[in-house]
Amino acid sequence: MSLTPGKYKHMKALSNDAGIIAAAAMDQRGSLKNGIASAQGIAPEKVTDQQMQEFKTAVSRILTPHASAILLDPEWGLPAAAARAKNAGLLLAYEETGYEANDHHRMPDLLPHLSVNRIVDMGADAVKILLYYTPYSPSDVNDIKQAFIERIGNECEACDIPFFLEFVGYDNELDVKSLEYAKKKPSVVKGAMEEFSKPRYKVDVLKVEVPINPAYVEGSRAYKGQTAYTKAEALALFRDCASVATKPFIYLSAGVTNPIFIENLEFAAESGTDYSGVLCGRATWLDGVKIYGAQGLSALEDWLSVEGVKNIEAVNDAVKGATSWEKKAGTAAA
Repeated sequence: MSLTPGKYKHMKALSNDAGIIAAAAMDQRGSLKNGIASAQGIAPEKVTDQQMQEFKTAVSRILTPHASAILLDPEWGLPAAAARAKNAGLLLAYEETGYEANDHHRMPDLLPHLSVNRIVDMGADAVKILLYYTPYSPSDVNDIKQAFIERIGNECEACDIPFFLEFVGYDNELDVKSLEYAKKKPSVVKGAMEEFSKPRYKVDVLKVEVPINPAYVEGSRAYKGQTAYTKAEALALFRDCASVATKPFIYLSAGVTNPIFIENLEFAAESGTDYSGVLCGRATWLDGVKIYGAQGLSALEDWLSVEGVKNIEAVNDAVKGATSWEKKAGTAAA
């Protein structure tokens, strides 16, 4: 299997010299607004465009010298894209953020003013889509979501740009932080990885959750007393999910703290999975939101320059055991 020369060139721009994707993520929109608003004691709608752009730009400027790429959104992230380090590739989000409160199936939608062609014109090296997905949804619901991804895959193929698909599991009956969902989560992650590895979707990289909830791994840093899996069982679940992926896959941090995300990556390495890196957001910069909201830009920049850099370097050290995406994606076609 080989990538087109165009896709191959973009993938090289997104990864380090070892073929590992060690990328920062700063495409949060609604959650970032909520965080800044909470820190300032205001309503989310009172957070200004300038504040959103300012925060994203500071993260991009200070952290991308330590990253192989950064994921941003076209709504507030373009100034941050321009401020990124020259060594860092660029991924842009294509989807609308969030979902309607009464939308139990969390159906996806695209930013209405965008196309993959326009994202290419913005200088992106890849298109990213976030999809809420569980194999336990009704088949007619998942059929719609699958057709949605097929269309985007074809659009990316026509524009010769890599397609990164991020899927996040959910459950309408269970709290995703509960012990019950922790036991179900491995099958949710595995089902999505297996489905979207199929050639029909034309996905180049799967951006996936770790298949366990570390809070329920006996003896883990996040462990709180209830057990869904022993460490040995957790490692087996990492291997089981990785075994169905025929596309390169990378892990997302899913809002956990930096030490817990590092431990997740240690589990991945110890289990022997062939993951190809990370797209890591809140595990590097989340604590900076409160600092920015309470103390302003200068305090945020000071914090990012010390603690933010320390966080991303810890992730970089943890991904040294990852496997180049070329193992599954292939080299450039002749």
